[in-house]
Amino acid sequence: MEVRVRYAPSPTGLQHIGGVRTALFNYFFARANSGKFILRVEDTDRERYSDESLQDLYDTLAWLGIAWDEGPIVGGPCGPYIQSERFDLYRSYAEQLVRDGKAYYCYCTPERLEAVRLKQQEEKSEVQGYDRHCRNLSEAERAEYEMQGIKPVIRLKVPTDGKTTFHDVLMGDITRRNRDVSPDPILLKSDGFPTYHLANVIDDHLMGITHIMRAQEWIPSGPLHILLYEAFGWEPPMYCHLPMVMGKDGQKLSKRHGSTSVRDFKEKGYLPEALMNYVSMVGWSYDGQREFFSKQDLEQVFSLEKINKAPGVFDYKKLDWFNGQYIRQKSDEELLALLLPYMTKAGFVSAPLSSDQESMLLNLTKVVKERLKVLGDVVDLTRFLFEEPTYEDVNLFAAKGVELTVAVSALDRAFEILKQGFEAGESHATTEQKLTDLAGEMGLKVNGVFMPLRVALTGSTVSLPLFDSIGLLGQEVTCARIENALALLKREVR
Repeated sequence: MEVRVRYAPSPTGLQHIGGVRTALFNYFFARANSGKFILRVEDTDRERYSDESLQDLYDTLAWLGIAWDEGPIVGGPCGPYIQSERFDLYRSYAEQLVRDGKAYYCYCTPERLEAVRLKQQEEKSEVQGYDRHCRNLSEAERAEYEMQGIKPVIRLKVPTDGKTTFHDVLMGDITRRNRDVSPDPILLKSDGFPTYHLANVIDDHLMGITHIMRAQEWIPSGPLHILLYEAFGWEPPMYCHLPMVMGKDGQKLSKRHGSTSVRDFKEKGYLPEALMNYVSMVGWSYDGQREFFSKQDLEQVFSLEKINKAPGVFDYKKLDWFNGQYIRQKSDEELLALLLPYMTKAGFVSAPLSSDQESMLLNLTKVVKERLKVLGDVVDLTRFLFEEPTYEDVNLFAAKGVELTVAVSALDRAFEILKQGFEAGESHATTEQKLTDLAGEMGLKVNGVFMPLRVALTGSTVSLPLFDSIGLLGQEVTCARIENALALLKREVR
C-alpha cells in the first residue's frame, strides 16, 4: 500500500506554527515511506477566505522547501485539489446518501431552529441541538415544503443508540456514544456549499489518503467522520491526532506568547532550515538527545512512533538559539547576502555596492556573525556605523554604580590612551590592557571604563565588542565621536 498523506489548510489566515508543524509531519512521513504528500485547499469558508491567505500558504511551503507531489499548481490524478472547484461532486455524494436512506432533506427555517434552541435552553433539556424534525417526513410533507419554495439542507442520519469507535496511532481506541455525536449534522447547505465534514471525508477517500495526521482538536470530529465513512461503505484511513503546540505557560500557543505566523518569523530573520528543524522537534524526538536535523535527515528518519503524546512546548529562546547555530554555519559571503536586504531596508546601503562597500560589509559580517540570533538583529547592532549617535540620555555613559562625573573622567582618560595607542600603532590587546589598568587605578570595574567608550561610539549600552567597533569605524570617526561625547558631557556636569 502506497502511503498517501495530505495537508489540508483553510486559507482564512496566515500560516501559523501549529499548522506548519502538521504540514512538516505529513511531508516527512510521506518521504520516509516513499509515499505521496498532497496539498489540498479547503476553501469552503467563503466568508473568511482571502487570496492573501492562499498565497501565504504557497509562499510558506516554498520558503521551507516543502514541495507537494499533488495539489494546486502541480496538479495530479485526483484533482481538482481546491474544494470550491469540487461542489458538484459533493452534491452528488450527498444526494446518494439520501437515496440510500443514510441522509435526508431538512426544510427547517433559521427561525424554527432558533426557537428550538431557546426552548431547549429554557427547559434545560438533556438533548441540545437539532431535534430531527425532518428526519421522517412523509412524501406529502416533503412536497408541501417544496411547494413553499424552501431550499433544503441535507443532514446525516446519526444513529440514536450504540457507540462509534476509531483507532488513533497515539491515543489508542477512542469511543463515543452516538447520542453524544452532533444530532444529524448538516452535510450540504441550502446554497449547495458542503460542510467541512462532508467535503473532508469525500476528498480523503477519493484522493486515496491512507494516514490522516491532524491536530488533537479534531478528535471530537473523529466519530462523526467514521459514521460518514460507514454511511458511504468506505474504509476509513489511519488516524494520528498530533499533540497541541503550547507556550511555556502551558496554554495553547497564541499571539500573546509572541509571533505565531511563519511570515513574522521570516521577516524577523529566522532561517527556513532552522525553523523547520526546531518546529519538527516540538512534540517529536528521534532519540531524546540529537537535536540537529537537515531536511534530508528528517525525510529519512521520521516516524509516527516517535511522536510524543504530550503537548509540545514552543520555546522562543530555544528557537533563537537554533537559529543562531544555523547562522554561524553560513559562510561570510552567504551570510552577507542574507543580511543585505535588512540593511538596505534600514537605509544603510543601496545597490549596487562598490567594491570598498562590499569589503567593509564583509568585514562587518565577520564581526556580527557570532552575535546574531536572527538576521534582523544586524540593524540595531550596526546602526552606529551608518548613523551618528544622538546621546539622548547622558546617564547611559555611567556603568551601574558609577557617578556620571566619574564616567566623564574615565572617558577623558580612556580617550588619551586610545589616541596614544593609535599614534604608536599598538595592538588592540595592548590598548585593552591599558584601559583595564586604568579601571583599576580609578577603583572601577572594567565596565566603568568600557561603558562610556561604548556609548560614545555607538550611542548604546549594548553593541559589538569595543575594539571591533573601533576597527569598523576607523580612527578618525572614533576620535571625532569621543570628542563630541566629551563636549556634551562636560557641559552636562559643569
